[in-house]
Amino acid sequence: MNVFHHLEEVPADFGPTILSVGNFDGVHRAHQAVLAQVVKRAKERGARSLAVTFEPHPTRILRPDVAPKLITPLPRKLELLASTGLDATLVLPFSRDLSLTPPRRFAEEALGQRLRALEVHEGANFHFGHKAHGDVRRLTEFGHEVGFEVKIYPEMKVRGETVSSSRVRELLEQGQVARARQLLGRVFSLVSTPGRGRGYGHKYTVPTINLSHYDELVPADGVYVTRARINGECFDSVSNVGYRPTFAHESFAVETHLLNFHPIELTAQTAVELFFLYRLRGEIKFPSVEALRAQIAHDVRRARHYFHLAPSSSL
Repeated sequence: MNVFHHLEEVPADFGPTILSVGNFDGVHRAHQAVLAQVVKRAKERGARSLAVTFEPHPTRILRPDVAPKLITPLPRKLELLASTGLDATLVLPFSRDLSLTPPRRFAEEALGQRLRALEVHEGANFHFGHKAHGDVRRLTEFGHEVGFEVKIYPEMKVRGETVSSSRVRELLEQGQVARARQLLGRVFSLVSTPGRGRGYGHKYTVPTINLSHYDELVPADGVYVTRARINGECFDSVSNVGYRPTFAHESFAVETHLLNFHPIELTAQTAVELFFLYRLRGEIKFPSVEALRAQIAHDVRRARHYFHLAPSSSL
């Protein structure tokens, strides 16, 4: 998949295109359904399939005080968009200047003239342009004038849940990783690196990894059944998200204990992808280290039981 980082980077002869515009945070099942149709229609019409997204998330510019943590930071989002079969993604740098673009101008100049859109596929709640004054009705009107069709998709529900980035975020913030998985169409994961200062750079012989500070969305504080992917190998694991309140003066951390551990090569730059499968419990302050150790042993037994019942490939 080609990735363009400015409108001007898109070659003049790239189009015509079948495209969808959106933040695509999470690249959840509703996004996947729309993009599958974008890819299909592009093949049918001999056009290029394209997603148009923004970096940073518009709310981080327009309302930074309420800006959400991202389900999928840009590198992960691009990986997921590529997996849909798109020909390209255009990542528009979002700024206050871009936010002032009138809806008609965006439709005419960006979608019509520059990207040569034949079809634009959007969810029914899509808004765009200055103060989000553009909606699918106006986009359809502009399309008639400029020369592209608009395909509108109704809200998707899975097991009674509305599939949206905001709903996925809510579920993860509540620790409901299994329900979030249903909306995402995959297990929620984050990618980080091992925390520094523990002798990384040689054969690693300790089964517990503290991940480096991670700025985007993590599930609610608590203990989870997880899997860790390191150097292409998956380890069953139990992870603690939170402040470890039994120990005084601890800062926030994501700590992962590998169950089927063997010594591995690990450096401070090694990517660790952590998949959150099931929440065992919330974070608790224990009266003693001994009580904590007993609870950890119980958590490990429950995690091993989970892995005994669940196929190891279920990511």
